[in-house]
Parts: sequence; structure tokens; C-alpha cells
Amino acid sequence: MSKKNKNNRIVFSTNPDFQPEDDSYSENETPRAQQKLYVSIDKKKRKGKEVTLVEGYQGPEDNLKDLAKMLKQKCGVGGSAKEGEIVIQGNKRDKVIELLLAAGFGKVIRKGG
Repeated sequence: MSKKNKNNRIVFSTNPDFQPEDDSYSENETPRAQQKLYVSIDKKKRKGKEVTLVEGYQGPEDNLKDLAKMLKQKCGVGGSAKEGEIVIQGNKRDKVIELLLAAGFGKVIRKGG
């Protein structure tokens, strides 16, 4: 059983008016086409090494990690995802912008030079 199904499983409820929530779409999740993502290059606190930052993602942490995994695989590099921010190792800004647009994100803004 996957993690998603395991956490949302309801075994028993004492509330007679209980209705399980629909998992297909969360109310606090913004659709990809309406999100505005910022892509930039950063060197601060990284000993002079460049990383590509993707900021502004709005949605569940699981979806953020899935998006980061896809970007890391397509770019062929490592990285991480936490707190609404994706870090991709190296200067991959142009490729990341192309991939995000292809994935259906509405606005991808290049931040910085």
C-alpha cells in the first residue's frame, strides 16, 4: 500500500453525518496553470557553487517532491525540495524553465540576470 492511501484510510467513525473527503483535488492547492514560479541562480551559503532555485510553488509537499524528482532526472543532476523551494545543482536555469512550461505551469519567471 502506498503512503498516500495509508495516511487517508478511515477505519471507523462515530459521527453519523460523516462524509469522507474527495482526495482528487485539494481546496488549498492551486492548479498548475495559475501558479507563478520564479527560477533563479544562487551561490550564497554554498561555497561558491551555483544552484538553480525554483521558488513560489503552492501545493502539497508530496507534489513538490515529485516535481523536484522529475526536474532532477531530466537535468541529470542532484538537488532537494523543501518548504516550497526546489534546489537543483548547477546552472540549469534555462532547461528548468523549459521543463516547467512543458509540465503545464502558467507563468515561469526568470529572476536575476
